Amino acid sequence: MLTEGPIGRTMISFALPIMAGNAAQSLNGSINSIWVGRYLGEAALTATANANNIMFFLIGSMFGVGMAATILIGQATGARDTARARRIMGTSASFFLGLSVAIAAVGWFFADAILRGMGTPPAAQPLAEQYLRVIFLSIPFIYAFAFLSSALRGLGDSRTPFRFLLMSVALDIVLNPLLIFGWGPLPGLGIAGSALSTFIGQGASLAALLLHLRRKRHVLWLGRGDAHLLKIDPAVLRALIVKGVPMGLQMVLISLAMIAMIRLVNAHGTAIAAGYGAALQLWTYVQMPAMAIGAACSSIAAQSVGAGRWDRVDAAARTGTLFNFLLTGALIAPLILFDRYTLALFLPDGSASFEIARHLNHIAIFSFLFFGVTFVISGVVRATGAVIPPLLILGSALWGVRVPFATFLQPVLGLDALWWSFPVSALCSMLVSMAYYRWGGWRRAKMMAAPERVAAPLATQTIATPAEVPAHTPAPVADTSPNDDAVAVDEDRLERG
Repeated sequence: MLTEGPIGRTMISFALPIMAGNAAQSLNGSINSIWVGRYLGEAALTATANANNIMFFLIGSMFGVGMAATILIGQATGARDTARARRIMGTSASFFLGLSVAIAAVGWFFADAILRGMGTPPAAQPLAEQYLRVIFLSIPFIYAFAFLSSALRGLGDSRTPFRFLLMSVALDIVLNPLLIFGWGPLPGLGIAGSALSTFIGQGASLAALLLHLRRKRHVLWLGRGDAHLLKIDPAVLRALIVKGVPMGLQMVLISLAMIAMIRLVNAHGTAIAAGYGAALQLWTYVQMPAMAIGAACSSIAAQSVGAGRWDRVDAAARTGTLFNFLLTGALIAPLILFDRYTLALFLPDGSASFEIARHLNHIAIFSFLFFGVTFVISGVVRATGAVIPPLLILGSALWGVRVPFATFLQPVLGLDALWWSFPVSALCSMLVSMAYYRWGGWRRAKMMAAPERVAAPLATQTIATPAEVPAHTPAPVADTSPNDDAVAVDEDRLERG
């Protein structure tokens, strides 16, 4: 349980597997970008940057449902109501996975139109379409794995998803060059091979995670005897939609802002776009502490709300904010000092994009200090069911500050208007979020109506809880977003843009 033990130690022990998972995913993305950028060229790197922004949009569009399920499961766990947690799991799985398949099917047929609507440079358009079509086939696997990871984190387990995430990353890293260039009986597929390695890695790790939950008779495993739990529960579905849609819209707003920004960048040509894409690779590492700490804060707050421990809710917000500044700052410093070496990994020798990437990185990277505070605070207040104010705050920062700043100040600041829009909008978002936490009415919010009856305590349930979900003591706990899982949504690429 996340409602026991010193808050700082509990948060760090819960966040470390998430942070390590984010690091592994970011390393995987960076290695893939090295293969693509250095050996397939700047047009190919631009293609993957455009396609990955679309993928983030698709993941973000489903983030709210997954986050709502995480909070509901966390509150049920804090209240020691296993039956309610399993009922939430069944309804969420049916709704979430069915919708993800529909999104993947629609995306496959409209990949070309989507990329053209983004203003993808003509040189990168065919490559981006090849890459994106295969990625669309991976979406159900990606969504399912992210959903299961979020559900386990709501239960207090951050280690199990991490172990299977490492399996996915290892497969992707090994298969990427083999499928790009070909080896033995494997044909060289070029940029499509990079996407196919993601498809295989995600599918294999999802299958292994499902087998693990079944073998352990996990409290959230729904077998043939639990088929009735997969039937949609109207009360749970209402909470998923009413609370999940606003949370999903936050991710949609972020991804749409990313698309708007990359469209502005694309208008300046492939050299600028490639420099921006290289800087994005560094930013994935900078956002890792905020993602992990935010996910920990969200899970701790959800369980604490269910247990009526409001003292731990406030402690989670304070401790999470402090850890964000310490850990994010510790990453920003070396990425500024040594960016000549890190950016060179993603761009060919003599690239005109190199100095562009260095310049924009020095301006925009500090925005993640402010972003992390907003991430922590939003995760805490959403754990109570207050989902509309964070949506309005984020929407105002992105679409009332960032995009207009980048668009209308270019005649004055030139390209720097694009890069300065990041820290300016992030600072505004942080200040308003802090004000809402201090004076807003988020403590009175509810995720869903109280159940008519309370199930027996966890200790009296007949369903075994696996070793991976120990009672929380100050010892390390089990394994994204922000919540995340913080969808985490692997949500590991959450604020790339």
